[in-house]
Amino acid sequence: MIAYIEPYFLDNDADTASVTGQSFDGVSESLDIQGEILCDGAAADIAGKDFGGMNCVKPLAVVRPVGPEDIAGAVRAALRSDKLTVAARGNGHSINGQAMAEGGLVVDMRSTAENHFEVGYLPGGGAFVDVSGGALWENVLKRCVSEYGLAPRSWTDYLGLTVGGTLSNAGVSGQAFRYGPQTSNVTELDVVTGNGDAVTCSEMENSELFFSVLGGLGQFGIITRARVLLQPAPDMVRWIRVVYTEFDEFTGDAEWLVSQKDESTFDYVEGFVFVNGDDLVNGWPTVPLHPDHDFDPTRLPQSSGSVLYCLELALHYRDSDSNSAVDKRVERLIGRLRFIKGLRFEVDLPYVDFLLRVNQSEEIAKVNGTWETPHPWLNLFVSKRDIGEFDRTVFKELAKNGVGGPMLVYPLLRSRWDDRTSVVLPEGDIFYIVALLRFVPTCAKASSVEKMVAQNQEVVQWCVRKGIDFKLYLPHYKSREEWIRHFGNRWSRFVDRKSMYDPMAILSPGQKIFNRAP
Repeated sequence: MIAYIEPYFLDNDADTASVTGQSFDGVSESLDIQGEILCDGAAADIAGKDFGGMNCVKPLAVVRPVGPEDIAGAVRAALRSDKLTVAARGNGHSINGQAMAEGGLVVDMRSTAENHFEVGYLPGGGAFVDVSGGALWENVLKRCVSEYGLAPRSWTDYLGLTVGGTLSNAGVSGQAFRYGPQTSNVTELDVVTGNGDAVTCSEMENSELFFSVLGGLGQFGIITRARVLLQPAPDMVRWIRVVYTEFDEFTGDAEWLVSQKDESTFDYVEGFVFVNGDDLVNGWPTVPLHPDHDFDPTRLPQSSGSVLYCLELALHYRDSDSNSAVDKRVERLIGRLRFIKGLRFEVDLPYVDFLLRVNQSEEIAKVNGTWETPHPWLNLFVSKRDIGEFDRTVFKELAKNGVGGPMLVYPLLRSRWDDRTSVVLPEGDIFYIVALLRFVPTCAKASSVEKMVAQNQEVVQWCVRKGIDFKLYLPHYKSREEWIRHFGNRWSRFVDRKSMYDPMAILSPGQKIFNRAP
């Protein structure tokens, strides 16, 4: 199979799936769909830019499907053409144009958001919800909690993302150490493959397609329905942040917490790096959880370095739990941690409000304009073996003045991930997610954005040069060699899956892995 698809590998000199000269009139005749088709300026306005804001391409048309039949119709129309490609677009939160299709068809999955919502129960008694691939996690949360008192088990930090979009990558947050990523919390999918087929798949039925699509970067199929596992939703959350000066103490405590049995640890564990200074965006003010909280720098030892570390924790509880019982559980868990006394912050808030905590930051960013500016983000998985060296070089040197946004770092357990999916991870039982989430000020010049992108590249190149065991999360590469390095010994499996489910390389051209086959 590899030999069959070999001519369609992307390389440095390849024309990246360009379809210059493609006639919309010719394509529209074969697009027999019930939904809406937008072209020209309207298509560019909808799908010509993403959240990253660093790529601007013009699709041939945007398809707003009514259901899977329309999505399959768009793929089949592309198959009948010479060069046409198809990209599924959720809420447009990609960073490097991954959901774009230059000169191709972009399927706006938001039009299918309400197609599915049904709660059911598995034979063993566990609950699930069937939702559309185009549904926003935020809306799934609200309906599940308000109507059934249930909630999905695993989340992302920001919930303004589509179900299909996060399942095509992994979907991680502070609950993933316990339940695994979102890809480990679905039991069934409906998928439209690159062959134009609408297929139901699960671990038992069409299993190869099921595991291919999960974390598959959109290369094998478009998710139109997902069956997501649910659990009883708590009422409240005790949200805590504690500060560290030493990276090894920070990581040691975090690794201890995520390695405990479920009842012996917090329900949520994350962490971040911040600048040891009063910078409003990068420093001390980013740590307190409430306006009444003050960060007291006099609590810091004189030996403190240029950056500090914050462990972020949450404990779920019910309205019926007494305050003293919650306090006792928290103190039992937090008592052995080695954070700086006097730099502990905590608040209690409803469970849904906790999960939607990023919404307030989103509103602020929209008001000040930084939501619409470029976002040269970098997301990586780094092995436990190398996270200390990563801290010394990246956090303490390259990013010691901050990145204009959060610098996340926290451990995950490999045992909670399924190796049959298309996601690739570093070696070892524990690895870290690292996210440099840059927000560009509205007054910044284009050269400053280029500098940020260059610094991201410097980080990646340093990792390669030093032999750091890492993988890009939400990966973006421009050459075949880079993609082969990314997938390592799973590259041949990825290629074989492509040849089975999208042999003409119709799907997800913005990932720049394969070229469209003529």
